[in-house]
Amino acid sequence: MKKLIALFILMFVFSSVSFSQSFVQSGTWSINPSVSGYSLDKGNGDRSMTIDIEFPKPFESKPTVVLSVSQIDTDKDTNSRYNIEAISVSRDGFTLKVRTWADSKVYSMSGYWIAYTNK
Repeated sequence: MKKLIALFILMFVFSSVSFSQSFVQSGTWSINPSVSGYSLDKGNGDRSMTIDIEFPKPFESKPTVVLSVSQIDTDKDTNSRYNIEAISVSRDGFTLKVRTWADSKVYSMSGYWIAYTNK
């Protein structure tokens, strides 16, 4: 009976590994005043910028995108308010939206993205 259970567990593990193939791609992003129309360091209120990210290789299905911030340069005299999100995700890429609000001034920001699917 123990051998049968062990055999069943081994078969389950091997089938799980072979059927749950993941496909992962990653990259970096950056936004700063060199981007045309940059406005995150000017004025007050809600301001946003977008960056189009194209995957090096299209996915077979729409991936999940995870974002991170690795560097941010903000004005020392105001609160650092920011939000980043992946919008319009497709098999070919996504749009990264960077937003700030109130009197915050963001001079530059950069980070990483990871996109993955289980297919």
